[in-house]
Amino acid sequence: MALRIGSANRDLMRRMNEASVFGIIHDFGPIARTDIAHLSGLSLATISGITGGLIEQGIVIEQSAGESTGGRRPILLAINRQAAVAIGVKLTNEHIIVALTDLGAELVELRSAPLGTDLSPDAVVEKIVRVTGELRAAHPERRVIGLGVGMAGIIDRDEGICRFSPFLPWRDVPLRDLIQERISLPVFVENDVNALTLAERWFGEGSTSLNFLVVTLGRGVGMGMVLNGELYRGGRDGAGEFGHVTIIEHGRRCNCGKDGCVEAYVSESSLERAIRDATGNDIALDDAITKAEAGDETIAAVFAEAGHIFGLALAGMISVLNPTLIILSGEGTRFIDLLMPTLRDALAEHSFNHFFDDVRLVVEPWGDDVWARGAAALALDDYFHPADVRTPGIALAAPAAGIQGKGGHRRPTGNPVR
Repeated sequence: MALRIGSANRDLMRRMNEASVFGIIHDFGPIARTDIAHLSGLSLATISGITGGLIEQGIVIEQSAGESTGGRRPILLAINRQAAVAIGVKLTNEHIIVALTDLGAELVELRSAPLGTDLSPDAVVEKIVRVTGELRAAHPERRVIGLGVGMAGIIDRDEGICRFSPFLPWRDVPLRDLIQERISLPVFVENDVNALTLAERWFGEGSTSLNFLVVTLGRGVGMGMVLNGELYRGGRDGAGEFGHVTIIEHGRRCNCGKDGCVEAYVSESSLERAIRDATGNDIALDDAITKAEAGDETIAAVFAEAGHIFGLALAGMISVLNPTLIILSGEGTRFIDLLMPTLRDALAEHSFNHFFDDVRLVVEPWGDDVWARGAAALALDDYFHPADVRTPGIALAAPAAGIQGKGGHRRPTGNPVR
């Protein structure tokens, strides 16, 4: 028995070491072997053995030599982003968007399909399997590492269960298992804003920040949080319901049934209602945006009020969480310029102790591909940092002095506004 336990422990240690090295190359590459040893605490011999195997598999490549520190210039290691692909599915109440990405979360191909009238789990899963199958068939030479699904609602990520969806008639649907039964891939299910936040953590603006928020505007208002380098999900995986923070007592009625929620002032439907109340006319939101940008003071005042309330609520998050970065994304970014003046004023005035002075505010260009790439990042995250052998803290460390850090796959992609 003792021999079997020892063998199992050695196998686990080997897998942990391999995962640690692989994750470091992803997080800090292009990077020299000596710097991998410095970050991981492993010997150079162990590093050479692991990286040699990764290179042989084609997953890691050697790049041009780095800067010399007095001896021979070191060869740098980086992830071969073309070695495999991941699939991401953004699920809405009307359609699915399916993205095929490389290992750097860069888009290879994007497809979409309407859901139709049958929104039962079986019917939706059938469409997901069909579209992803068509996408895989179009790229038969590419190895697929996994499939991620992002959707609105309360998601039990560990069990892959949709506990509640605000847009689909679902409760306690074992979505992961339903999909995994039909395809031979690892499947990961997550709240869509958390998936988007994870993508920002590893591949976007958040790759240089350990504490940041992603706030999405559109049909609803959502929030993803990375605290000390880790995606924060909360006790029941329900963290981030920023849109349902009460900001005005006895205020406007929200779709959730409460009064005075942030969403009751900033979501697309709430803005349309406020514009109708202000003008006496039913005006489509896109038309209202055009009118406000052209100088309609009445409609512009509605957006200005929304910006102030949004900023007031977000200032509370800044005071509590002290992030260094806030990323604004979602369909609502198309009217963010109309919110921004009053939003910034409220953030500056109401954030505690000038916390906002240290915050970088970025608007992330929005499109269907952004959400689907976020879902693909679920599979990518597990590929680079497998949950069963993850070592807490190793991927969070900043590069030591002189270490080549954060390669080209983590270039900023958003539009900074301050």
